[in-house]
Amino acid sequence: MATTFQPRIRALSRRGFLVTAGGLGIAVAYGSLSQPAVGATTVPGAEGGFRPNAWVTIADDGTVTIISPAVEMGQGIMTTLPLLVAEEMDADWDRVRIVQAPSDAKTYGNPGFYGIQLTGGSESTRGYHALLRLTGAQTRMVLLAAAAGMLRVPVSELSTEPGRVVHPASGRALDYGGIAANGPLPEPLPQVGEADLKPSDRWRYIGKRTIRRVDVPSKVDGTAVFGIDVQLPGMLHGAVLRAPVQGERPDAIDDTKARTVPGVTHIVPLSYGVGIIGETVEATKRAKELLDVEWSTGSRVRDYDSRHLLEAYRAIGRDPGRRGVPAHVTGDAQAAILGAATVIDVDYMSDHVSHAAMEPMNATALVIGDRIEIWAPTQGPTGTQRFAAEVIGTTPDKVKVNTTLLGGGFGRKAEKDFIVDAVSLAKAAEGRPVKVVWSREDDIRHDKFRPLEAQHIQVGLDADGRILGWRHRIVADSVFARTMPELFDGKGGHDDVVTEGAHFNYAVPAHHVEYLRQESGLDIGFWFAVGVGYTRFAIECVVDEIAAARGVDPMALRLELLRDQPRARAVIETVARMADWDREREDRGLGLAYSDAFGSHCAQVAEVSLDRETGRIRVHKVWCAIDPGVAIQPLHIEAMMIVGITNGTGHALFERINVVDGEVEESNFDTYRVIRMSEAPEIEVAVVPTPGSPVGGIGQAGLPPTGPAIANAIARLTGGVRLRHFPFLPERVLAALDGWTAQP
Repeated sequence: MATTFQPRIRALSRRGFLVTAGGLGIAVAYGSLSQPAVGATTVPGAEGGFRPNAWVTIADDGTVTIISPAVEMGQGIMTTLPLLVAEEMDADWDRVRIVQAPSDAKTYGNPGFYGIQLTGGSESTRGYHALLRLTGAQTRMVLLAAAAGMLRVPVSELSTEPGRVVHPASGRALDYGGIAANGPLPEPLPQVGEADLKPSDRWRYIGKRTIRRVDVPSKVDGTAVFGIDVQLPGMLHGAVLRAPVQGERPDAIDDTKARTVPGVTHIVPLSYGVGIIGETVEATKRAKELLDVEWSTGSRVRDYDSRHLLEAYRAIGRDPGRRGVPAHVTGDAQAAILGAATVIDVDYMSDHVSHAAMEPMNATALVIGDRIEIWAPTQGPTGTQRFAAEVIGTTPDKVKVNTTLLGGGFGRKAEKDFIVDAVSLAKAAEGRPVKVVWSREDDIRHDKFRPLEAQHIQVGLDADGRILGWRHRIVADSVFARTMPELFDGKGGHDDVVTEGAHFNYAVPAHHVEYLRQESGLDIGFWFAVGVGYTRFAIECVVDEIAAARGVDPMALRLELLRDQPRARAVIETVARMADWDREREDRGLGLAYSDAFGSHCAQVAEVSLDRETGRIRVHKVWCAIDPGVAIQPLHIEAMMIVGITNGTGHALFERINVVDGEVEESNFDTYRVIRMSEAPEIEVAVVPTPGSPVGGIGQAGLPPTGPAIANAIARLTGGVRLRHFPFLPERVLAALDGWTAQP
């Protein structure tokens, strides 16, 4: 079934803000779990105490508990967002405890994400930033008002220091614990606006390199609770045998042998497979192996062949008779290209890739009557409530979601299938929780892969090599048509996530981006940087092709095209200095790429070598300059760039999913090739923030420039060999070398 959300955008006034007093009771976020979700600076829940709003609780001992609304999946958001509240309320960070938000979109939904609880799109900090700073400022105002009553002085005579309110004139002070124990909540609650926020020169925490992530200690000492770690009293285990081809159903099930396995309690026919419930993981695994299932043969996905389909997509992109949906239009690009002195006409392609998160898909569910409780590493508590409710025919308000830590998400854990598994089996074993963990083979074979896509780009140049028009056609299936059909239909059939990144900030007089949707039957989904990961690959390589056609330096061309973009120019100039761009290297090449995706400006230079006998590429070093606007956590930003560059290197060189006759050929890390530690490049990162600029997204910003930087380095090293197909497999590199040497 399609995932649907009702878009609800919460407006945040720039003139004033008041945190609602409703819903102040903070639920225990981890249900029956006996251990905190993360380490010493977090707690599983907060009860009692002084509650100025739905986000903050202050205990009598001065401990401040702050709700973290987004999901922690390794991107550090459980530190970043509460830090904004702590900064504005002048909390003592050493006395802050952090709680994962309960499933309550009305209170904790992301204002920038349709008001739902969903972590993705590098949207968490951008969406919550203003709300949480204002929340912290209002909390500070509440504390000041309460302290004024206790000290019998005007509020105007008071100020705050970390963890306390001070009255400089008399030398008296009240710590936040004392106010929590004895101070009344003021009526009405004070309103705050942007003028009440701290100026940057008074920040104690934002932008400082001394802040450490709160989730790391428990991950080091082993006390962190991921979804796969959940243990509940009376818990059963579940597994699901899925059809080898998406869309098929079990026509006949012979479970005779499976039922003989000791510990097996239920065999559950499902519309998409067969579920097994047992007392142990081993029992369910063995029973799954012994099932004999006759599958239907009517799914259209049986005709899906990714290799042949990609060539078909390429042909569609080149066919002027095939019209799509305009995604961005400036000027008349087609006319400009027709009148050009030179036309660059190229295709770029990308294979399917798998999420392959280190923690495979899993969820635990308990069904009692029309009520459901779920413990899961989900990116979307709001969606999880809807998915679960659909299974048993109840309403989302009767579904409680306990969000655990995620061992990687990349968009995959916003999906419904693993939630449906757990709830379906828990329904069959009503009254006992059932935990379903996918095998690695299931995780890869039944993933929601990044779209297979082909891009056709035409660029018209005048006699001096200046760009007249740029036409960009993107051919791929849709993610939103399946996951958010109302949004997809409301945009006239345009899929923002598939074409994301194609609208660039280069100074081009005529620019046309077009989306040609395909409907090939295979479910595809969100993946790390999704569209930007391949649109910027094509764009940045084409910019280098233009530079070669003009006979100019690729860096100089970018600076020319970004003449009105000071932040973009700054990161390019910075990374060029870092890499010593003009210095010649023996047997190595440098490649440059730039991206402004997710509101952050990122430039990278990759240093590579090439074995011309085998076609193998080695990435030795990547330099990166990143401008996120306001750098809330500089150390964390550096770490996220390293993550993106490492993943981007593996994605560019190795990662590929092949689907033949509807079946996925890869099944584990022996066949789905990811980057090894020995293959990771040395990485150097410079964070170059622009104070006063909007906050940019960081989670995915590091990946898009990496692949094109590698491709451009190969072109520079080889005198012009272009790699236009992700990933750069050795056989593809050799073919490109042969094709180049065969040219006159």
